[in-house]
Amino acid sequence: MRTVTVKLDDKLKKKMAAVSINWSEYIRRAIAERVEREERREAAAKLLDSLRRDSHRVPKGFVNEAIRKAREER
Repeated sequence: MRTVTVKLDDKLKKKMAAVSINWSEYIRRAIAERVEREERREAAAKLLDSLRRDSHRVPKGFVNEAIRKAREER
């Protein structure tokens, strides 16, 4: 594991000491959640860009063919 250092003012450090939380674990989880959220946001943006470029169009005649097939199967 790597070490990350954060500077805090004395007032906040005293308040943190008064709360019984494992701050290292809390910060690790918070960072991991934020990284995951950013990765999902990035993936969604890429998907949106891909859809905007029309690379996922429905093939011509597909809808009519699907309706016709559904009617025949009744």
